[in-house]
Amino acid sequence: MIIVYTGDGKGKTTAALGACLRALGYGKKSIVIQFMKGRSDVGEYRAMKEIGKLYKVFQFGRKEFLKKGLITNEDKELARNALDFAIKISKKEKPFILVLDELNVAVHFNLLDINYVLRKLKEIPREVNIIITGRKAKKEIIEIADIASEMKELKHHFRKGVKAVKAIDY
Repeated sequence: MIIVYTGDGKGKTTAALGACLRALGYGKKSIVIQFMKGRSDVGEYRAMKEIGKLYKVFQFGRKEFLKKGLITNEDKELARNALDFAIKISKKEKPFILVLDELNVAVHFNLLDINYVLRKLKEIPREVNIIITGRKAKKEIIEIADIASEMKELKHHFRKGVKAVKAIDY
């Protein structure tokens, strides 16, 4: 199955990680590939130390947040490495869930070409369930999905100037 969590609201990565937690409860392995993220101080990465046999997180990005229009060749190379690594590890370890966190944003920022992504997704073993997260999902990604959900922001504490809260926002 391919599942897509997109939209401008909070909860896309959280929903994907919730699916990983559910799979873990059944003794099934999950692997999370994070595009454009390179900070090991986030909760989903830290959790791996506690439950690392069935849950693994790999990051391919700078520590700084990327902004569209300020993309470097290094950023593009990191994104390509992330997708290539995702394919390789999915074939080797055959996890129950493979999360491609922020892949939609990587495509939106032109770090990866949509046609390249669609070709690479076909290389993932059929028994692996893929969850793709990130805002701005391309219609081509939605079309290949078995499930697609859009998170819509109704209210967010960031709008009141509240900074990201540890263990809630990261």
